[in-house]
Amino acid sequence: MTKWVYSFGAGKSEGRADMKNLLGGKGANLAEMSNLGIPVPPGFTISTEVCTYYYANGETYPASLKDEVMGALAQVEEDIGLKFGSTADPLLVSVRSGARASMPGMMDTILNLGLNDKSVEGLAKRSNDARFAYDSYRRFIQMYSNVVLGVDHHNFEEILDEVKEDKGVSLDTELDAADLKKVVAKYKDKVQEQLGKPFPQDVHEQLWGAVGAVFGSWMNQRAITYRRLHDIPAEWGTAVNVQSMVFGNMGNDCSTGVCFTRNPSTGENEFYGEFLVNAQGEDVVAGIRTPQQLTIAGKNAQHSDLAAMEECMPEVFKELNAIRHKLEAHYKDMQDMEFTVQQNRLWMLQTRTGKRTTKAALKIAVDMAREGLITRKEAIKRIDPASLDQLLHPTLDPKAPRTLLGRGLPASPGAASGKVVFSAEDAEDWVKNRKEQVILVRIETSPEDIGGMHVSEGILTTRGGMTSHAAVVARGMGTPCVAGAGEMRVDYAAKTIKVAGKLVKEGEIITLDGSTGEVFVGAVATIQPELTGDFGTLMEWVDTIRTLKVRANAETPLDAATARKFGAEGIGLCRTEHMFFDPKRIIAMRETILAETEKGRRAALAKLLPFQRQDFIDLFEIMQGLPVTIRLLDPPLHEFLPHTEDEIAEVAKEAGVEAAMIKARNAALHESNPMLGHRGCRLGITYPEIYEMQARAIFEAAVHVSRETGRTVTPEIMIPLVGAKKELDLMKASIDKEAEAVFAEQKYSVKYMVGTMIELPRAALLAGEIAKTGEFFSFGTNDLTQTTFGMSRDDSGPFLEVYRAKGIYEHDPFASLDQAGVGELIKIAAERGRATRSGLKLGICGEHGGDPASIHFCQGAGLDYVSCSPYRVPIARLAAAQAALGGSSSSGTA
Repeated sequence: MTKWVYSFGAGKSEGRADMKNLLGGKGANLAEMSNLGIPVPPGFTISTEVCTYYYANGETYPASLKDEVMGALAQVEEDIGLKFGSTADPLLVSVRSGARASMPGMMDTILNLGLNDKSVEGLAKRSNDARFAYDSYRRFIQMYSNVVLGVDHHNFEEILDEVKEDKGVSLDTELDAADLKKVVAKYKDKVQEQLGKPFPQDVHEQLWGAVGAVFGSWMNQRAITYRRLHDIPAEWGTAVNVQSMVFGNMGNDCSTGVCFTRNPSTGENEFYGEFLVNAQGEDVVAGIRTPQQLTIAGKNAQHSDLAAMEECMPEVFKELNAIRHKLEAHYKDMQDMEFTVQQNRLWMLQTRTGKRTTKAALKIAVDMAREGLITRKEAIKRIDPASLDQLLHPTLDPKAPRTLLGRGLPASPGAASGKVVFSAEDAEDWVKNRKEQVILVRIETSPEDIGGMHVSEGILTTRGGMTSHAAVVARGMGTPCVAGAGEMRVDYAAKTIKVAGKLVKEGEIITLDGSTGEVFVGAVATIQPELTGDFGTLMEWVDTIRTLKVRANAETPLDAATARKFGAEGIGLCRTEHMFFDPKRIIAMRETILAETEKGRRAALAKLLPFQRQDFIDLFEIMQGLPVTIRLLDPPLHEFLPHTEDEIAEVAKEAGVEAAMIKARNAALHESNPMLGHRGCRLGITYPEIYEMQARAIFEAAVHVSRETGRTVTPEIMIPLVGAKKELDLMKASIDKEAEAVFAEQKYSVKYMVGTMIELPRAALLAGEIAKTGEFFSFGTNDLTQTTFGMSRDDSGPFLEVYRAKGIYEHDPFASLDQAGVGELIKIAAERGRATRSGLKLGICGEHGGDPASIHFCQGAGLDYVSCSPYRVPIARLAAAQAALGGSSSSGTA
């Protein structure tokens, strides 16, 4: 019989850390902490399999679930000595979600469940604190009514504000027991008014209502959005954790907090966290009160005058610090922990692998490897390759002029400029429809803001600390964030920020420095990062392990130099057509197209030859003997011609022809489907003089650089869009003839290769034949995906999202390689090609060359290299090492 419920606490547990898929991350770690003898409030986990059953069976539960829950609840009562629903010694519980992948703030939580009009009196007597009891009750009514009953929380906030205003106080803590009784009565009246029925008094009804709400929240919009952004499958489901309540709001010997075993922003090996005295957990995350630091060092760093835990609760701090070391040593990774102190007794509520910035992830991985806690291979597997993108882009130039607007907390590092918007909806609208870069400014963010946070360059909040929702989510996304900028006043209605006499309106530009917490007026200049230190160390380790070579797609000196700086081992794709769009060259290219005879075309091409030769000289010199794969002209000729009346008139004047001639040529070259038209090797066959000019430029450049530098120069000439061996035969013969001519003229020769781009299904299937002529294959996965799917990547956006939502395609096939279809063609081509030519060099040069999942596929398919954009070279290097190690855990990285 299936077991649905697993108990934990009181030094024992039915679960373990390795049962995360069944118990969710939170439940598995609560079980593990119990097994380690760490003080965990007793409770039980309803497994993820119940969630799967719930949605597969019309939102109903397995028949035996109720009995299992009642049995587990009885065990909690026995462990803690309290009774659920008792009017004298009531057991209160929290009900929380717990998916196997961390989804902070995305799903629902209910605290203080088990209170009603009678048990609240029992709690008041047992705690000898009526104020605490009614504070807990009013929190429970608000949370349960919002999450389970659907009464919006603003209804309750308005009541609380009214009661505070009537009493003339500003803080919740200034209300006494009588005031809170009044709040509770008004809350219950509001529920009756909104729903037409009273707030539920039956604690078992409350429990099952909360369990259903947590399972229901797995499919709420913010959770769906988060899963889509983080590639978390919907079928994983969530567990539900029911745990006995411990209270951080029973007086000044109580507290609650969040902490990390190392600094999640910098990776420094220092205890890092915040807590609040006399508070419950949501108070810390919500940012309503200014949190205190755990350590004296943290207090000094924040210039805070509030006492650190190390000062005001030294014994509890010592115990918490010991647990910090114990958990990190056990899990061998940086931990994010939640705790509550009830009457000087410490309870651990959660531990999980902590989200961190990429800079911190690198430092933690490298430091832990040096400390001997993990191996170098484990350190490499720890880093999410895609997250390296955070390190490869500019930071604020320390010498750039700037005007300070205000300061907050450095919640997520990095620098960003953008136009100010004040809602998540506006952020999404401005980015999507206006193509603007925006900074999202909020008093505080909530899980509903996830879509707007994702598209924003940076996030600024006036409330909240280093562990607030904004900070945690921003760090996870690698988005710069300044939180808790309390001196700033945000007016949502006027869409303004006011601070120290300055006013910033919607649409005005500000700059955030998430590393210092500073906010500046206007845009501030940036500088490129130095990729040394921990980054350099990890990359050295990576390069000793990977077997796939990593090249770059580059055709300009800047791109080539950037690629070399990032560790590229050659150029895997030089798109020569990009070189023709320069204003100095485009006229000669247009003259070539407009010429009516071969002689006219050759005369125009002769003007392009010196430009092309210098282009290749620059690339060969920068690459210093590394291979350079040069793709001959690929796009259809009409792309080089003007199309508007003004452009046509201008070009006609410069080329010395009639505008009517250009229009006629445009009409003649027009194609219904240019992607499948007169392009690639089809141009080389109909106009061989184009490829002859390019081949001559390549060979003259190669000879020049080899002769001047004494280095080997290795040009690899790639013919695009081949679908038949005869096409490649003709092109290779033409290129070989040009090589012989140049080498005879120069009395100097270089080695070269002629190969093809496999971007048509026919070429993949006929690879065995094509390999008789082709000396290398490079898979052009952009076009191979288009031609395999019969789908244009430029036009597929509107329906691809629908397809993904309906589960037809798991991923966008243009972002991550379709391994079942396109991947199968690559495997066939590799196998058939190498059966003909055993040493056939194989690589890919489409956008997939920088996608970690696609790189894992390339490793398995036996390719020699991947080629990607220069800024993705480090990502590809790391992904290639992880592929060689057989997978990536990428735990906890940003």
